[in-house]
Amino acid sequence: MKDTWLVAGVQMDCRLADPAANLAAITARLDAAADRGARLVVFPECVAAGYGFESREAVRAAAETIPGPATDAVAKACARRNVWAVFGLFEHDPATGKLFNACALVGPDGLAASYRKLHLPCLGADRFTDPGDRPFAVHDIGGLKVGMNICFDGSFPESARVLTLLGADLIVLPTNWATNARMMAELVSPARGWENHVYYLAVNRVGDESGFTYLGRSSAADYLGNVLHRSPEGVEDLFTVEIDPAAARQKRQVHCHGVYEIDRVNWRRPEMYGPLVEGTTFTGHMNR
Repeated sequence: MKDTWLVAGVQMDCRLADPAANLAAITARLDAAADRGARLVVFPECVAAGYGFESREAVRAAAETIPGPATDAVAKACARRNVWAVFGLFEHDPATGKLFNACALVGPDGLAASYRKLHLPCLGADRFTDPGDRPFAVHDIGGLKVGMNICFDGSFPESARVLTLLGADLIVLPTNWATNARMMAELVSPARGWENHVYYLAVNRVGDESGFTYLGRSSAADYLGNVLHRSPEGVEDLFTVEIDPAAARQKRQVHCHGVYEIDRVNWRRPEMYGPLVEGTTFTGHMNR
């Protein structure tokens, strides 16, 4: 088994409420990434459906169960190419009637895990979805431990820190950043990678939809905060980066033994962090 992983990010456009076209584009780009040797391929937020919906009813019409048609289609492509993929979609939970902005992790053996976006901005379809109701989790896909966040989750350092404490080597952030989110696109990958000593991959979309222009500027950073890749603005881009899980797991940085050593993960003072978990609970937006 290889010690390092080649991971691909796919910065792409998608079509609003056209899952057939979107899934065809996803599988084509998954093939292209696999041709380059990628073992994990990460796609943008809501890439299976688009994002700019104007009502809860429209989101519901675009939502699927997980597992469901979209995860089945992507899993079939993953099995054919022996790769893993993370991609965004809307999930309908038939047991509760709730709608979630979600992403799915699928591999050669089918659906492995899914994640429901916890932090919701008052923007696009997130005005009408329900807050994620499952705890953060990390998934070992055969030597690489992956944690998933979605878009606005990246604004909250706690999201990446919890995934780090759960053992993530790589945190992936499928996202839909429009031009007003330029600062997030510039800062989030190196900041989260550096402060948690993990690899961080933010994969954004491009294109125009429902009055918004999506920025692109996807990025990957290593555990020292070095930017490994920065996609151009406004155009599609398929890129790869090499991930070394063992390096991400070595949290202590020794610059001079006993004189200058740093560990930003294990030298925390959690007994002093009480205010982080005090206060009100998010109940939703007025449009829900």
